[in-house]
Order: sequence, then structure tokens, then C-alpha cells
Amino acid sequence: MIRLVWRRLMQSVPLLLVISALVFFLMRAVPGGPLAAYLENPNVRPEDLERLRVAMGLDAPLGVQYLRWLAAFVRGDWGYSYADGRPVLDRVLERVPATLELVLSSTVLALCLALPAGMLAATRVRADRFTRLLTTAGVSLPVFWLGLVLQLLLSIHLGWLPSSGRQAFGNSSVADRLAHLVLPALVLAAVQGAAWTRYLRRALRDTLALPFLRAARLRGLSESRVLWRHALPNAVGPFVTVVLLDAAMLASGAVVTESVFAWPGVGSLFTEALVKRDYPVLMAFLMLAAAAVVVLNLLADLLVQRLDPRTGARSWERP
Repeated sequence: MIRLVWRRLMQSVPLLLVISALVFFLMRAVPGGPLAAYLENPNVRPEDLERLRVAMGLDAPLGVQYLRWLAAFVRGDWGYSYADGRPVLDRVLERVPATLELVLSSTVLALCLALPAGMLAATRVRADRFTRLLTTAGVSLPVFWLGLVLQLLLSIHLGWLPSSGRQAFGNSSVADRLAHLVLPALVLAAVQGAAWTRYLRRALRDTLALPFLRAARLRGLSESRVLWRHALPNAVGPFVTVVLLDAAMLASGAVVTESVFAWPGVGSLFTEALVKRDYPVLMAFLMLAAAAVVVLNLLADLLVQRLDPRTGARSWERP
């Protein structure tokens, strides 16, 4: 297992370097820049703009800028935000807990919906029809539309839940935090739960149709034993991979949900940095997103080795 982890990490380092270079040069190729807000200000003189450009290091060639950024990023110096001058690492770290709270709660809720729904859809015809209808609606509805509808219904019309934010002003109780968490977590869980239900349904149906499970039924095994003892262990490996990779994408891509509900997470920070062309913050966000995908992909591979009986517990020792 140690050799597998080491090999995958060695493969990930060049991949992250390529991603960082592509993202860096693509962002700098977009028209505009962090000084665009000053160009139309008549009170800002050209020499002031040049002084700002030098102070931000934007006067150097792009290759030199990239190497400077990469060397500092590896050392843990992520630079300073162009928007407010604060260290980028501080801005990111203060937003990470809110995003993790949202992603973990929505992932747990989505799994609680997807696992029983997927198993019922794979084994019951009537449940399958109803589940396919709900999951098709879940994967088809835009996230921002679903969030706005739930805000109008549950917050404004019924007044059951807060409409936005992470907590009420001056109220840090657990009950208040949970009330603010319900709506954004429910929106993410509805979308992801629908996709995971469809995937688990298909994986279980394909597994249940395998010859060795038909032979197990002929030997007199009950449907419940066939499902829990044989079919589910064979289908859960790929399902775990999908869940972990989607969780990585949620952690980096819950931008729409955080914007709709004014959730103070990393996604809303990315939106703010994108509008202001805050290059250091954007680079930090994109590199964290790429690293999260790499790490969770590795974790998924390790879990599949343990959970999938077809791979074997010692399959990582294969050359």
C-alpha cells in the first residue's frame, strides 16, 4: 500500500505542475486584469498605474511571474490578495471550515437518500419507476433555480428556515447554525443524491444479472441475501469512487449554491476573486481544487481495494 501511495504521489506532482502552468497562463491571457478597475478612473495617473504594476510584480515576463509564484507557493507563501492586501492563505483558511461543513453534511444526506433509493430501484419494479422519475428531475433541475424555489417556499412564504448566511448576527448557537445549514445542504444533497441513486441502481442491476448470482438464486439463496451478501459488495467499489470524486468536485465547485445562499465558503471567495481578477486567490483556489481531486482519487482507489472482493486485499502489491 505504501508503494502504491508513493507511486501515485509521484505521478501527481507533474500533473499538478502542468495544471498550475496552464491555469496561470490562461488566466493572464484573459483581457483585463487586476488594474482594470483603475483604467477608467480619471484621478489615477499613468505613473500611478505603473507603480502599482511594479509593486504587484506584473511588469515581469509571464514566465518569470509563474516561476516566482511557483517557488513562493511551494514554500507556503501564497502571496497577498490584490483586493484587500491580506495574505491569501489567511483568506482561504477562514473560508475552508464553512465549505467543509456544507460539503460533509450534504454528502452524508445524499448518501442517506441514494443508498436505499438505489437498492429499491434495482430490486423493485414499481419503486424503480418512481425513483427514475425523481432522479431525472433531480439531475435536470438547475441548482440555482432549486435553491431560489426553496428559499421562496421554506424561508419567505412559510418562514421555517433562514434564507441565507451561516448564522444570525450575534447568535452562535448550534440550533441556529443547523437551521442555516439545512437549505444549502438540502440543495446539494438533492442534486448529488439523484445522480448517485441512478449510478447505484445501474451498478446493482448489472451485478444482479451476472451468471454467478443467477446460479446463487438457483441454489436457493434468498433475494435479500443475494443483494446484501453478493451484489452490493461487488457494486459498492465503483460507487465509492464516484462518491469521493464528486465530493472533491463539491468542495471546489459549490460556487452556485454558496452564492445563492450567501454561504461564506471557498466557493463564494472564488466568485469574489473572479470578479476582481484577484490572481493570487484564484490560483490558490484552483490548486486546492486540483489537489483535492488527486487526494480523494487516491483514497477512492485504496477503499476500492478493500471493499471490492474482485480486486483482493493485497492487489496493491502487484507490479
